[in-house]
Amino acid sequence: MSERIGFITRVQSFSACHRLHSKSLSDEENKRIFGKCNNPNGHGHNYTVEVTVRGKIDRNTGMVMNLTDLKDYIEEAIMKPLDHKNLDLDVPYFADVVRYDSLSATYLSQYSCFNDIFMFISFMQHHRKPVSVYLGQYGTASPIRQPV
Repeated sequence: MSERIGFITRVQSFSACHRLHSKSLSDEENKRIFGKCNNPNGHGHNYTVEVTVRGKIDRNTGMVMNLTDLKDYIEEAIMKPLDHKNLDLDVPYFADVVRYDSLSATYLSQYSCFNDIFMFISFMQHHRKPVSVYLGQYGTASPIRQPV
């Protein structure tokens, strides 16, 4: 029997704020380029993130990855560091990153839990239009937790 490939997707929502501002531009240039999004107090977004993992279906469990593990990874990499945070002030990764799309999905590549699996991650603002996409690397899904 050939190996079966499957996908698993988890959707999560969170809120965060930021300011569109480049340190390499003058205040006037920032205001001209970024407009109201250059507000010194920042502005907020409600985001939806969809994380889809592709992998081999385990013959013993029937899973590509245990959904509990995926939930834990999302909690550690997205929810704890980003939810209800000022991305510019509270998240060191974004201190010097200008993000026109509001959230750089490449941020997730710093988390080892996302490096051993192939995944598609889409960040969307409240209007459900994708603003950032990250494609993880091919590999095998992380170890599957045994069902309890």
